[in-house]
Amino acid sequence: MTVRFLADAEAELADGVAYYDGLLPGLGTEFALEVRDGLARVEEYPKAWQLLGRRARRYRLSRFPYGLVYAELPSEIVVLAVMHLHRKPDYWRERLTQI
Repeated sequence: MTVRFLADAEAELADGVAYYDGLLPGLGTEFALEVRDGLARVEEYPKAWQLLGRRARRYRLSRFPYGLVYAELPSEIVVLAVMHLHRKPDYWRERLTQI
């Protein structure tokens, strides 16, 4: 199964990487690697993570306060948001119309 990022989710990932690199060089890369590892788990077990309504789920990163909000479609997994867990929890819901 393939994984596709919505443009807004891709921008959030890039923002997170830049933010953590600004704190400590290389930390942004570690953030990106944890996202990559999380996506691998989601690909392998797409139904294992917390439901957020009927169509979306959230995988929580362990080291960083972020979650990957995604929807499983028949042929792909669509990442709706790379969301900070301490900010506006439902902002990504409008993105469901893009899939």
